[in-house]
Amino acid sequence: MTTTTKKYNRWIVFLSIAIPLLVAIMFGVKIDVELPVFLPPIYASINAITSIILVVAVWAIKNKKVKFHERLMKTAIVFSGLFLVLYVAYHMTSESTAFGGEGSLRTIYFIILISHIVLSIAVIPFVLITYVRAITNQIDLHKKIAKFTFPLWLYVAISGVVVYVMISPYY
Repeated sequence: MTTTTKKYNRWIVFLSIAIPLLVAIMFGVKIDVELPVFLPPIYASINAITSIILVVAVWAIKNKKVKFHERLMKTAIVFSGLFLVLYVAYHMTSESTAFGGEGSLRTIYFIILISHIVLSIAVIPFVLITYVRAITNQIDLHKKIAKFTFPLWLYVAISGVVVYVMISPYY
């Protein structure tokens, strides 16, 4: 393992732990500020756009459009980061909304929500490792992990939109 790889691995471990911890801590912080916009449809839209970018990026690489794929993947990472910032900002400034559905709809909502939350934490190291393998030109290793990262990340992006659509009547 090279020195560069070790350095990146330390960052991947650090960020994979620090991001969920910081989000959890910030959820406990409430700021008495009213935001000028209602953020949930904005960050749900960012998730929707991210899912489209991910699908187009896979199409691009399968069609040997490597530079286009690279730009799309960097954009997807930026959009995911933007989503996270807006999501945390909303929850630091607003009370959580309770889901008002009943019966099997309630069960489905919580299954999607819980899987979304758990996988949104799990996807962090996958995205980081996949990205590092690409930028360090370890393309064979990049391809191997990308086969897992793509569906996981796509599920997180799409399930975020589904959660928003399901809870939106209760805002």
